Amino acid sequence: MTSRQPFEAVLFDLDDTLHDDTYAFASAAEAVAREIAAEHGIDALKLKAAYVAESEGFWIRLTPDQLTTKLAGLRERTWANALREVGIVDDALASRSATRYVDYRRTFLTIFPGAIDLLRTLRARGVKVGMLTNGFAETHHDKIAELQLADEFDAIFIADEVGMIKPDPLLFAHACAKLGCAPARSAMVGDRYERDIRGALDAGLYAIWMNVHGETIPPGGRQPDVTVPDLAGVRAVLL
Repeated sequence: MTSRQPFEAVLFDLDDTLHDDTYAFASAAEAVAREIAAEHGIDALKLKAAYVAESEGFWIRLTPDQLTTKLAGLRERTWANALREVGIVDDALASRSATRYVDYRRTFLTIFPGAIDLLRTLRARGVKVGMLTNGFAETHHDKIAELQLADEFDAIFIADEVGMIKPDPLLFAHACAKLGCAPARSAMVGDRYERDIRGALDAGLYAIWMNVHGETIPPGGRQPDVTVPDLAGVRAVLL
């Protein structure tokens, strides 16, 4: 393990880095699927899997051209597509499912233990702290507020508000510039290799891979500066 500490700035991804988004996302999808199963006699887990696959596909394929997408409409279309996989064609049900999904997801939001303390400790030591997320302002400002994270950052960079998405190295450089810190004296913490780690390395930041998904580095991919399994590992590196 090598480090350029002390860092002048640390950027954090949000989903599955500071809070358990996979749990919230999957739990909300299953809750909606079970409601529909009770009404229509379909396989709840098959519907859940179809929704998860549709939704994850959008985020994996996200491009800058899609930054004007309205997530409310996207969720309705995603549920409509998932419902077709279990033999249901019902636009009104898809719309209701999208609304219920948002309600359920809010109840399942869970911040990782120690996240807020880590952010506060870094800032108390004079480190600039930023959030860098490929999420959309339409939903992410509410999520950030519900997780009580809004006041824990010096700056928050949301994809559609800045017009760039990870892994574009210009986005990482932009965030560092706004924080008044050089990329070479900054670190990025994220859970996804392609989005968080590759982009950070290309921009010259110290890359901390919080590999909660057990991913492997793709062929030819550069090694992160350090890989840790959880937020406790991130804390050990930064502090």
